[in-house]
Amino acid sequence: MQSKNLLIIFYRNPELGKVKTRLAKTLGDEKALAIYLKLSSHTRAITENLAIDKVIYYSNFVDTEDVWPNTTFQKKLQNGNDLGEKMNNAFVEGFQSGYERVCIIGTDCFELSRDIIKQAFDQLHTNDAVIGPAKDGGYYLLGMKKPIPVLFKNKAWSSDTVATDTIQNFKDLSLSYAQLAVLTDVDEEKDLPPTS
Repeated sequence: MQSKNLLIIFYRNPELGKVKTRLAKTLGDEKALAIYLKLSSHTRAITENLAIDKVIYYSNFVDTEDVWPNTTFQKKLQNGNDLGEKMNNAFVEGFQSGYERVCIIGTDCFELSRDIIKQAFDQLHTNDAVIGPAKDGGYYLLGMKKPIPVLFKNKAWSSDTVATDTIQNFKDLSLSYAQLAVLTDVDEEKDLPPTS
């Protein structure tokens, strides 16, 4: 382990008909998959050269032959019954491995940048937690300095209350937290940038 910071990337194995299902409703499976691959290469581009440790958690199987270089990214399998449990398990694993600051992102956000990720880790020097709210009510980034299992319980995942419910958890636990800029997660056709 080189750094005290760990970036977890939650990644769905790119299979036709299995990714971006809400996009696929209006654009079809193939276009949805193409957009998903574009989103993941954006995520790879902004994270590849960050001077922190990075681990990709795959949804179905660990792919050592894909576009994510094995030398740059550790690779693991998501484990748990729902998104909350899977994320919590990934955080716990990160802290058990000795990391002091752990952030999680997905691969859904064209607006996410290297600077925003750096900012998130910087915020964890002075705050217990950090959250990057998405316009749809979810979040594109969550970070913390110790496991906080309650953040992953009793949430209606993919609903518009996830970020506010999570911030309420911070307040209930009297945790100090920082909020990053609100960005757009790409879930439906209206979320796409004009050029795609």
